[in-house]
Amino acid sequence: MGVVMIKCPESGRAIATGMEADREKFRRSPVFFARTFCSICKASHEWFAREAWIHEPDERCHAPRAAPALLPA
Repeated sequence: MGVVMIKCPESGRAIATGMEADREKFRRSPVFFARTFCSICKASHEWFAREAWIHEPDERCHAPRAAPALLPA
């Protein structure tokens, strides 16, 4: 699961829409229209699903690391 992101048309920065989705399911979903309030420019942005993308956090950063003594030689 990841966060559905869009680009703020005013600032050009990526903003979260408040929606979560699986990347493949989102890609296969029907085209839809939505609105998201942007905390950067304090405006509501209208967008289509084709303009959005899924941001998934890098799981490698959150995975526990093995102690060096436990790693194979």
